[in-house]
Amino acid sequence: MSFLGEVLNTVKEVFDVARSTATGMSITLSQIPKAKKTVSYPEQPVEIFQRFRGEHMLTRNADGKENCVSCFLCAAACPADAIYIEGAEDPRPYAERATADHRYAKIYRIDYGRCILCGYCTEACPTDAIKHGHNFEWAVYTPGEMVKDKEYLLKNFERDKDLHIILK
Repeated sequence: MSFLGEVLNTVKEVFDVARSTATGMSITLSQIPKAKKTVSYPEQPVEIFQRFRGEHMLTRNADGKENCVSCFLCAAACPADAIYIEGAEDPRPYAERATADHRYAKIYRIDYGRCILCGYCTEACPTDAIKHGHNFEWAVYTPGEMVKDKEYLLKNFERDKDLHIILK
């Protein structure tokens, strides 16, 4: 009886595999006659969705001051250890400071060779100082060019003017 049971189980497994393969192939074959959407990039612009996570940007407040207070939460939340920050104190009055708080990021770097664009850094930031932009064109010739500094990330906010509505 056990031999017959093994044969029946084997036949059942073969049937299940054949059925799942046929289901997968039917889905694949049903897509073949449908019209394809091809974009001739870079002549034709690519449609980028609002929630797309591209290159980061450091934001400024309404007064034009940097929002980053160098709390290091973004660096702590980064699973790839791609963010490097050095904080400093600025004892000057608010009107003379470049930042909104007395603490600021003296050095802020993101290594896109390591970054996995997960978005944990943007979620961890208590001041919404770091956001994802829509830039996806970052091909470079050397790995050192993948490291973006604070000035570059601050300029990304001005480059993506259409995102200002989304970020508010």
